[in-house]
Amino acid sequence: MTVRRSAAALAATATVLCAAAAPAAVAAPSPSPSPSVALPSGLYGTKDPTYDGVWRQSLAFASQRAVGVTPAAKAVDWLIGQQCDSGAFPAYRPDPSVACDDKTMIDTNATAAAVQALHEVRGHEDLVHNGVSWLKSVQNKDGGWGYTAGSPSDANSTSIVIGALARAGEKLGDVTTDGGKTPYDALLTFAIPCGGKDGGAFAYQPDKAGKLVANGDATAAAVLGSLGKGLVVGNNAAVKDPTCTKGAVAKPEQAAQNGAYYLAGALAESGHLDSPPMPGAEDSAPQPDFGNTADAVVALSASGHKDKAAASVKWLEKNSAAWAKENGPAAYAQLAMAAHATGTDVHDFGGADLVAQLNATGPEPAAVKKPTASETKEEEKKDSGDGDGIGGVWWFVGIGLAVGAGAGFLISGRRKNQQL
Repeated sequence: MTVRRSAAALAATATVLCAAAAPAAVAAPSPSPSPSVALPSGLYGTKDPTYDGVWRQSLAFASQRAVGVTPAAKAVDWLIGQQCDSGAFPAYRPDPSVACDDKTMIDTNATAAAVQALHEVRGHEDLVHNGVSWLKSVQNKDGGWGYTAGSPSDANSTSIVIGALARAGEKLGDVTTDGGKTPYDALLTFAIPCGGKDGGAFAYQPDKAGKLVANGDATAAAVLGSLGKGLVVGNNAAVKDPTCTKGAVAKPEQAAQNGAYYLAGALAESGHLDSPPMPGAEDSAPQPDFGNTADAVVALSASGHKDKAAASVKWLEKNSAAWAKENGPAAYAQLAMAAHATGTDVHDFGGADLVAQLNATGPEPAAVKKPTASETKEEEKKDSGDGDGIGGVWWFVGIGLAVGAGAGFLISGRRKNQQL
């Protein structure tokens, strides 16, 4: 997600810019808007929201609610105003008074994130229902979703939609195509069997030759998706050794554990994931990917391997400050969700108060309070029980690269490569 913007990067733009670029996670900040362009007062962040306005607003709301912050009414109203009559959300609508039409770039990732955000702030269930209805209406024949309606399914988009459906109370086993395919049927097709070098990982999509190539961004999203989890994951007290079960991946729970095994191994040496090279820069040295590392931390905690994420949390505490400051609300939200998922103090994350920093990127919140131990326990209980999936499974989110600056930046995050 880097500021992870899930999925395949504005599919249309990504397709034009780089025929089928496989999103991975790299943080690519949005360009600053022209001095003559006034941003909406309810919007979080100060950078160009063209590619991630709804995404960063939604992540901000979800993480704020997890730590006891109630967003300002005008911030919620801004997000509500972005929804089209169909129930779908675009990345950004400059003028909400103008009705959406066939040129409006709606997408599954923005819609799924907004559905979760509105669910968390409560009181907007009709809008949540409309968003869910649209997502279900554009489900692909294989059971999954692509970044835009009708585009080939990918692991990131399918995962974040699963999370939205689960948080909204949908029974994932009942969300089927005419051919009986469920969201998990599609998600498992991206799982790489255990046994080889990248066994347990997920691919974003098959490459041009039909081969599944391991993608850390897609794996973090798919682990949470396979668990039926939404954007926010409560602190999971369970700790167990990750294992990769050889053979065909037949169940979501197995896929999640296999993916966690891969992530634990990928993080073991340096404590962080690396960004893939940008097109044309394949020979450049790999760079740490803060957003995807934070997502991997959440995925490991959700799957019962919080101990395997401990070193990565420490690494983020020590190294993520400059990245978060540059990328803004979604970055602070990702770090806050990683801290929340591992029981790390969000008010003292490497000396930084993530809650205060996130709040400062938007309108002054309507209310701020530190949850009591009993409230936190109850919220974690809700996190595990909302929207059971197949066989009692739960869920989580997705990501990618970012298409921005000039011709747009490849958002794959959550895409996971987002911006903010």
